[in-house]
Amino acid sequence: MRQNAPFLSAGAILTLCSSFGQTFFISIFAGEIRADYGLSHGAWGAIYAVSTMASAGVMLWAGTLTDRFRVRALGPWMLGLLVLACLAMALSPVVATLALTIFLLRFLGQGMMSHIAYVAMARWFVATRGRAVALAALGFSVGEAILPVTFVAMMGVIDWRWLWVVAALLPLAAIPLIRHLLKLERTPQSIAAEDPSPGMGGRYWTRAEALRHPLFWLLVPALLGPPAFGTAFFFQQVHLAEVKGWAHVELVAMFPFYTVTAIVSLFGTGWLMDRVGAGRLLPFYQLPLAGCFVLTPLVAQPIWMIAPLILFGIMQGSQNPIVTGFSAEFYGSRHIGAIKSAVTAIMVLGSAIGPGLTGWLIDLGIPFPAQMWGIAAYLIVTSVIVWFAVNRARQALPAAA
Repeated sequence: MRQNAPFLSAGAILTLCSSFGQTFFISIFAGEIRADYGLSHGAWGAIYAVSTMASAGVMLWAGTLTDRFRVRALGPWMLGLLVLACLAMALSPVVATLALTIFLLRFLGQGMMSHIAYVAMARWFVATRGRAVALAALGFSVGEAILPVTFVAMMGVIDWRWLWVVAALLPLAAIPLIRHLLKLERTPQSIAAEDPSPGMGGRYWTRAEALRHPLFWLLVPALLGPPAFGTAFFFQQVHLAEVKGWAHVELVAMFPFYTVTAIVSLFGTGWLMDRVGAGRLLPFYQLPLAGCFVLTPLVAQPIWMIAPLILFGIMQGSQNPIVTGFSAEFYGSRHIGAIKSAVTAIMVLGSAIGPGLTGWLIDLGIPFPAQMWGIAAYLIVTSVIVWFAVNRARQALPAAA
């Protein structure tokens, strides 16, 4: 950590700034947005879904930029655009500009900030890749812990649009900081030239080769599930509190249990992944989220949400190290930016499907808690598919893996 503090810190700053495009942050304004624009749950969910789907499509192209440009160059450009997106949210006058702004926030925040950080960790570190990704993802956990409760509290005294002006200050401050921390960063091409980390068959897979292999497509349902329904959980938090008869702030007050668990899970997963590999862990990381969705419909008081949120936190903390590590472990890290951009696009697509699907079902009269047991069943089935697919693919890994 001491030797690599500038690189690890840059990763954490980028994932912290990703917060402003993440559902856990945007969703705290759901009530105000629906009221200002006259939107139903389904209409707001549809706008969010379509904008996020569009951002997933753009990620397939933009994500490959991490194979060509230093983080020191690419990161500040993306941060600058994120500042403008936050200001656009404050100024958006009509539904059309709202949709465009959501697209920018999702693409720049959820998509590029996280993608740049995790690809950098996968490329810069090999033997300690799991712990490096965990340390970078700490910024995301800090954002989850601090930003929702802080901004919900401030909404009592500050108009929600002005709060997006406040939000723009963090990525703005991060621009010079990233450039300072990464003064000595090498180019992706120079790292690739000495790449010691091949994937299946001892090869360095391109994205086209990965997409032609059946393993990738067998993983797609599992890659979609946690982003789809984890995002839906946060997106529908206002609705969930209303259905349960709780004040929104009572539900938000339980989120620190989730965040603390996610942080512990981050480091535990990173440590374990560096010892047993991401492939052995990938089939199991969704199961705690399935447990969360089994328990939440049964909870009657906010205090008892601690148990489901702890399970959610275990999944959330393990997701990024395992998925990032899996991509590098099975496909090699030479073209990791392009391959991870496809993985990220699928996960972003999932985060679009979840709010849209659950919002549509809510409009049909099926409240979110009533949907949760079906979601849990989906997560369990996809975990079984991943177990069979990964166990077969692991036979082609180099002996050291």
